[in-house]
This record gives sequence, structure tokens and C-alpha cells, in this order.
Amino acid sequence: MHELSIALSLVEVAEAAARDAQVTQVEAVHLRLGAMSGVVKEALLFSYEVAIEGTLLAGSRLEIEDVPVVIYCDQCQVERVLPGVQSFFCPVCDAPALTILQGKEIELKYLEVADEPAPTA
Repeated sequence: MHELSIALSLVEVAEAAARDAQVTQVEAVHLRLGAMSGVVKEALLFSYEVAIEGTLLAGSRLEIEDVPVVIYCDQCQVERVLPGVQSFFCPVCDAPALTILQGKEIELKYLEVADEPAPTA
């Protein structure tokens, strides 16, 4: 289950960003996850709960934005959203999808933090 290593890396990056911003409490981590990322969303959510224990992110939640596969159709000359990852053909003209524009992402979008200011030393 590589989702645990992804969750651990995600927590490491988010925790470093929170410390740099002098944040004391992270409420949520917002992530963009592409349909072709190779990551099982449910497994990542479970792994995140394990990975945050004992960190600055303990008690936070992982919010995942699902990113569909978008291709550029050379025949139609437009971007198209694919209905799934089983077929890489334009859903309108049935031409092969040669250019994938999005859908492979695993991107930390932003951290949602508590409103309280960080204590000054």
C-alpha cells in the first residue's frame, strides 16, 4: 500500500509549511488527486489518519478534490473531460486521446488553519 508513504510525505510537507507560517493548529489539508494518479482515495484517507498521529497535523482532516482526466482532442480542436480512465478516446468524435492535460495530479493545494494567532516567543 503505497498510499501510506504518500500520506507520510504529504504530512511532512504540510507540517513544514505550517511551521514556516508559524501555525499552531491545522484543521484541514486540501489535496487535488487526479483520476490517473494511481492512488486509491479511501486508502489515502485511512493512511492520513495514521500519518498525522503525533504531528502538528494531529486532529486535522484530509479534504480531497477529485481531478478528472482532461484530454486535448486533435480532431475537435478542444479540451474534453473523459468519462473514466478505461477509454482514452474523445467522447464526442471517438478520436484517440494523444494529449493528456490533467488527471495525474497529487497536489497539496492549501492548508486550512485555526483563526488563532501563533504565540510569540
